[in-house]
Amino acid sequence: MSSDFTWGVSTSAFQIEGATHADDRGESIWDRFHAEGHMPDGGEPATDHYHRYQEDIALMGELGVGGYRFSIAWPRVMPDGKTINPAGLDFYDRLVDELLAAGIAPWPTLYHWDLPIAVQDRGGWPHRDTVGRFMDYTAAVVDRLGDRVGHWITQNEPWVSAMLGHRDGYFAPGIADWKLALRAGHHLLLSHGRATEVIRELGGESQVGIALDCRAGYPASDSAEDIDAASHFDGFRNRWFFDPVHGKGYPEDMVEAYAEAGRFEGDPLDFVQSDDMEVIATPTDFTGINYYTSLAVNTANKEREVAESEPGPNPAPGYTEMGWAITPEWLTKFLVRVNEDYGPSSIVITENGASYSDGPDETGKINDQRRIDYLDAHIAAVGDARGQGVPITGYFEWSLLDNLEWVAGYGQRFGIVHVDFETMTRTPKASYHWYRDRIDQGL
Repeated sequence: MSSDFTWGVSTSAFQIEGATHADDRGESIWDRFHAEGHMPDGGEPATDHYHRYQEDIALMGELGVGGYRFSIAWPRVMPDGKTINPAGLDFYDRLVDELLAAGIAPWPTLYHWDLPIAVQDRGGWPHRDTVGRFMDYTAAVVDRLGDRVGHWITQNEPWVSAMLGHRDGYFAPGIADWKLALRAGHHLLLSHGRATEVIRELGGESQVGIALDCRAGYPASDSAEDIDAASHFDGFRNRWFFDPVHGKGYPEDMVEAYAEAGRFEGDPLDFVQSDDMEVIATPTDFTGINYYTSLAVNTANKEREVAESEPGPNPAPGYTEMGWAITPEWLTKFLVRVNEDYGPSSIVITENGASYSDGPDETGKINDQRRIDYLDAHIAAVGDARGQGVPITGYFEWSLLDNLEWVAGYGQRFGIVHVDFETMTRTPKASYHWYRDRIDQGL
């Protein structure tokens, strides 16, 4: 395994930990979202990782990964959003020590969408004060773990938190308001910049980055309308977040388009204060990219996050069970484009994977060949981009375990390890063994 490239797996706290009432953990926006009936399954028991983390780390050790990207649950560390809960930090203390003992580098993500409900009740991400609360939370976590953590990820997919959570109401906290979504997105980015400053102050030589998700959009036809729609989609889905993080500010064409559509409360970008954009553009050590699929864009979907095929257990050829098109070639194109447009010092694929529901056969084996094919093609796409000079330094497969797939509940399985949600038994799939061998081969 090359010393300049990290192979890993990714998870997130709400999707795997369970133990939602253990050791004084507080309520999150996702706990409330489930309680209000917006999703079929909740965070209890998830995969019970909170009590089974040693078993899961042993699986990672056998897999041969060099890094484990997980998230820290803010409501476990600060149940009321402001007071430190020592028992919550103790869990991540044990987790980090167990990882290091297994020779696996911890890559914690500070925010993977599970805002404490107490912070939400005080205004949540549309309220600027939440940035300060996030800085306090970051300081508490880094103060406890920073002596053993070499890589930090501040925010995971701020587009999702802002747009699916505040524009569409599809994700927690369930708000549907364009104006609040844009404010939330700005404060998520600002919190990334501020947290980067905190980590640099407290975390020694640790590297810091952000995980941005993307959709590579392309015109559905050669018509001028579809070409314009694809450019707009790129601004809405990608550039609105990639540009500010890399020092380019909010894209002017999108500011103009949003202003014309009446999507600001007052003047355009009236929520931006004097030094905000400089803080958001605080240099990072790497840019994390989460990639799953691309989208053919027309005037109907230029501001929509849509599946191209019907989700379900029998997807059409060329699609996953999420209804997402399998397009590894667009991963290569997007990585080359990011390198050319932004020149990041390093890019890490922080998530990439596919949902397929293959279960045990009569012998207990799980042959998820479709997932193997997906991973093989996308890892090759990463290699192609690296061969074109893109400074890619890591690949984290999503996900180690079948888990709670947010509003899809337990019905979508992304894991390379099968989880029986009745017994919590873990069974490595064929893709687990394939990935182990692929790591040995190198990129």
